Amino acid sequence: MAVRSLFRALFSTLMLASFLVHGNLFIESSVWAQEDVTKRFNSFVTGYAAGLRAGDTAPKTTEEWNQTRQQLRAELLKAWGGFPSEPCLLEPRTFAELRRDGYRVEKLAFQTMPDVWMTANAYVPDAAANSKCPAVLCVHGHWPGAKQDPVVQSRCIGLAKLGFFVLCVDAFGAGERGIEKKLGEYHGEMTGAMLLLSGKPLSGIQVYENMRAVDYLQSRPEVDADRIGITGASGGGNQSMYAGAFDERFQCVVPTCSVGNYQAYLRAACCMCEVVPGILQYSEEGNVLGLAVNRGLMVTSATQDAFQFSVAQARISVDRAQQIAAVSPAGKSATVKHTIIESPHNYNQPMREAMYGWMTKHLKGVGDGSPIAEPTIVPEEPETLRCFPGESRPDTFVTLPKFAAAELERLLKIRREGPDQEFLTALSNAKSEEERASVRKPVLAALETSLGGMPDDSPLNVRSKMIADPKAIELTFESESGLEIYALCDPLSPAAGDKDQKLAIIVDVDHGASFAFSGDRAKALRSEGWTIVAPELRATGRFAMASDKIGNAPDHNSAEWSLWIGRPLLGQWTWDLHRTLDAITSQIGTLPAETAIIGEGASGIIALTAAAMDSRLTQVMTFDSLASYVSDKPFRGQRLGVLVPGLLRDVGDVSHIAALIAPRKLTIYGGVTGDGTAMLVKVLRANYAFALDAYGRSGASDRIQLNEVALNYK
Repeated sequence: MAVRSLFRALFSTLMLASFLVHGNLFIESSVWAQEDVTKRFNSFVTGYAAGLRAGDTAPKTTEEWNQTRQQLRAELLKAWGGFPSEPCLLEPRTFAELRRDGYRVEKLAFQTMPDVWMTANAYVPDAAANSKCPAVLCVHGHWPGAKQDPVVQSRCIGLAKLGFFVLCVDAFGAGERGIEKKLGEYHGEMTGAMLLLSGKPLSGIQVYENMRAVDYLQSRPEVDADRIGITGASGGGNQSMYAGAFDERFQCVVPTCSVGNYQAYLRAACCMCEVVPGILQYSEEGNVLGLAVNRGLMVTSATQDAFQFSVAQARISVDRAQQIAAVSPAGKSATVKHTIIESPHNYNQPMREAMYGWMTKHLKGVGDGSPIAEPTIVPEEPETLRCFPGESRPDTFVTLPKFAAAELERLLKIRREGPDQEFLTALSNAKSEEERASVRKPVLAALETSLGGMPDDSPLNVRSKMIADPKAIELTFESESGLEIYALCDPLSPAAGDKDQKLAIIVDVDHGASFAFSGDRAKALRSEGWTIVAPELRATGRFAMASDKIGNAPDHNSAEWSLWIGRPLLGQWTWDLHRTLDAITSQIGTLPAETAIIGEGASGIIALTAAAMDSRLTQVMTFDSLASYVSDKPFRGQRLGVLVPGLLRDVGDVSHIAALIAPRKLTIYGGVTGDGTAMLVKVLRANYAFALDAYGRSGASDRIQLNEVALNYK
C-alpha cells in the first residue's frame, strides 16, 4: 500500500470513528504515552547484556579455569589494542625531594612510551637504607588533585611509615598530565574517548603504564622486586583490578570502592578509563578478579556507595572469584577477601587500615591480615608535590590528545603506505562496477566488524498513524526485537515507483526527528521536490535519557553502555537507518530511484556510514560535519557514539568511509575539525583526499563535491 493511500485511509477512518480501528490507533498511542521512552534504550542494553552472559557458569576444574584464564587474558589484550613488544627506556628523572619524619618524598618522572612521561611521587621509608622493602603502587581515582590529592597522599604516607616503598603516579590525562598545566582536569568523557579510534582505550593505556611503573619499582635498589602490591579507590580501584589481574608481578591486589559487575555498570555513569570495549561479549568482572585469586586479592566495598559499586553488586563478582579460587592451581593458598566498611564512596582511614594489614600479610609475611592502626598522617599542600609547579611544565609535554593524534597519524601513515595503495590500485584496475564493488567488499566487512556487526533481521511490526502537528505519518517499528523507534514521513506523491520521486532521509541526532522534519532544511528540500523522512534514532531525540550528558559528551552513558556490550552506537544508528528503509519499503513496495540521506552536524558521520553500509541510499549530503577523526584537541560538538574502537586502525578516517559510497553522489557542505572549528575548502579537500581519489578511480569524479560554505538553510 502506498503511503499516500495509507494516509488517505487513516484520515477516512478517523473521520468515520470506526471503533475497532480507532482503538488500534489510539489505545496503542495511550500506552506509548504511559511508557517512559527515555528508559527504552537502557532496558534494551541491559536485556542484551543479560542475554550475552545468560550461560555463565563458574569453572568446575583446574583445567577448565586454566583454559578460561588463557582466553580471558588474550581477549583483554586484544580489547586494549595490544602492548608494545619492546618497552622503551624508562629514563627516570628526579626533580626534588622532601625530607619527612620516617620517610622522604621524591618528585620524579619516567618514560612509559616514547616521549610520554608519567609524573610520580616516590615515598621512600627510612628503613630502605638498611634493607630492601616491599613496594606498593598507589593509583589515584577521580580525586581532582590526582597523586597530589590529600585523600591519595594519606595511604602513601601511611604505607611509607609502615615500611613500604610507595610509588604514586598520575594517570594519563589527570593530575600533572592534563591538557592544561593546572591541576584538577578530568580525563574522561570526550578526552578519554579520543583513544578509542586507535584501538587503544584509556583502560588499556592505564594497565600498560602501571606495568611500566612496576618496571620502575623493580629498577630501584631499595625495592624487593618480588614483593609488590597495588591499590587504589574508585577509578584507581579499577586500575588496581585490571593491572593486578593482568600483571602477575603484583603479589597483593586491593581494589577499593570500585568492584561491582559489568551489568551493574549499565545502570550508571562510569569514567571512560574504566571501560573495556566489548568485554561483556566474553566475560564478567568476577572472572577478571579471578585472574588475581592466588596473589592476595582483597576487595573493599562501602555500604553507602553507588549502585554499581554497592556491596550487593560487588558480592556477585567476589563470589565468582572465590569459586575460581577453589579450583585454581594455588588451591587452598588462594585467598579472596571481601572487606565491607560502613562508609560512603571513599578511601578513608578504616579502609586504609584494612589495606595495611592485608599488604603486611602478603608482602611481608607478617600477621593474619587484620587491620593495622594508621600512623600519624600529615598530608602536604598539593602544589608542594608537583614535579612541574605552577606553569613550569614544558610546552612539549605530550598530553593525552597529542598522544591520540600522533597515534592516529601513525596509523594513517601505515594505511597510506599499504592498504590504501592496494585499494586504490585495485579500483583503477577494475573494469566494471561489479569488480569495483568486489574491491570495496572486504573494507565494508572490516567496517561492519568495527561497528560491532549487524543483527539479524527480525519482524518490523510496523504501525502507522497520522499526526496533525506536524502534518505527517508516524511509522513506528522495531529496529531490533524489543527496541521500537519511529520515523516522521511526508505522504509520498506521486504514486510509489514514479521515476520523478525523490526521498530524503534527514538525520539530526542533536535536535531530534520533529526538528529535522519541520526545520528550514526540510522546507527547502521540499521546495525542490523532495519527500522528507526524519527518523528518531535510538537514545536520541524523544528517546534520549535525561541523564545522558556528561561534560562535552551529550550521549555519554548510552555510548559507554554500547561499548561495554561490544556494539558502538554508530553501528546501532547505522542499523536503525537500515531498518528505516525497510519500514518505508514495507509501506510503499519499493524505494524511489533517488533516495538520499542528509546528515546534520554531528550526524554527518552517521549518514556517511549508513550509506557505505546500505547501497539503497543513492545520494549523501552532510552539513558542517566532522571531516577527520584526527585531532590534537578534545572533541567538541560531536557524539561520543561515533568514536568507534579501532575504527581508524582497521578501516580508516572519515574520508575512507566516504570512499566506500562511490560511485553514488556525495556532497559535503562544509566541514569541521574535532574541536568544532570550521574548515576552509582547501583543508576540507585535503581531509577528503582519499575519497576524491577513490571517486576518480571509480570513474565518478563528477559525483563528489566539496563546498566550503553550507547552504543558507538549517
